[in-house]
Amino acid sequence: MKQLKDLVTEKNEMVTKGQILEAIEKYFAADAKTVDFTGRMGNGKEDIIAGQKKTVELIEKVNEISVHRVGVGDNVTFAEFIFDMDLKDGSKIYWHEIIYSVWENGKIIYEEY
Repeated sequence: MKQLKDLVTEKNEMVTKGQILEAIEKYFAADAKTVDFTGRMGNGKEDIIAGQKKTVELIEKVNEISVHRVGVGDNVTFAEFIFDMDLKDGSKIYWHEIIYSVWENGKIIYEEY
């Protein structure tokens, strides 16, 4: 199995390329759980993908998705991201996020952002 540092690096590279749904498909466990900054919870990979797909569909243009710092611990990772996007309704999103992930057997089982 790959080292956790390699897994999080690969996942983050996919996210910075805008491959968010593909990264969830590849790196999340089937029974993963998520909590976003609004308190919305995702329960299982399919539910998480469906929620993220709704967000992705709102995007008109991605100005920047970048990762700035990454921390790796005992089955946990932290990644600091900037998400800068223009939405189809004319509004803008600028998120400075810390994504906290708990890993088990090479898959994310819990994530907060």
